[in-house]
Amino acid sequence: MTLALDTAAQDLLFREAHTANAFTDEPVSDEQIQAVYDLIKLAPTAFNQSPLRIVLVRSAEARERLVSHMAEGNRAKTAAAPLVAILAADNEFHEELPTLFPHFPQAKDVFFSERAAREQAAAANATLQAGYFILGIRAAGLAAGPMTGFDFAGVQKEFLDDDHTPLMVVNIGKPGADAFHPRSPRLSFDQAVTTV
Repeated sequence: MTLALDTAAQDLLFREAHTANAFTDEPVSDEQIQAVYDLIKLAPTAFNQSPLRIVLVRSAEARERLVSHMAEGNRAKTAAAPLVAILAADNEFHEELPTLFPHFPQAKDVFFSERAAREQAAAANATLQAGYFILGIRAAGLAAGPMTGFDFAGVQKEFLDDDHTPLMVVNIGKPGADAFHPRSPRLSFDQAVTTV
């Protein structure tokens, strides 16, 4: 059976896409990132809670602060990327539920009155949205370099607050020379999927 999505789009989003480790100096515009967000915001989350929050690191001063919290192997590429995004989960997402889930505004209090429940839901759904974000970057003809090699507490203190949990840092831009490592192996269908 074939997929409904044409082969070129499949290649753009998956087969030819890799995590980028080097970028050209071509800038990434606010308009490009807004187009990415306007696309990926439509993808599903539980209760439409949409807890992903994005911090775009554009200024040299902010970039320097972020680089200081990156793992050694991630510093140079983060310093050089045209744009860097910090993806975080908003643990107070429930405040937006009366607007985002208007047919059941009570969900805010019925399911998410406790902080622990919000943190669990925010982490799961913002991580799901982070995957959408990476696909959106690829759909824009850009490359993404997502990383979790950084000081989470330091990035939270520097760029967020106690209500926002950092998930990953994503370098964004047009891939440069030697941007990609060879693709690592993947599990086969039979290894990953069980029918019961």
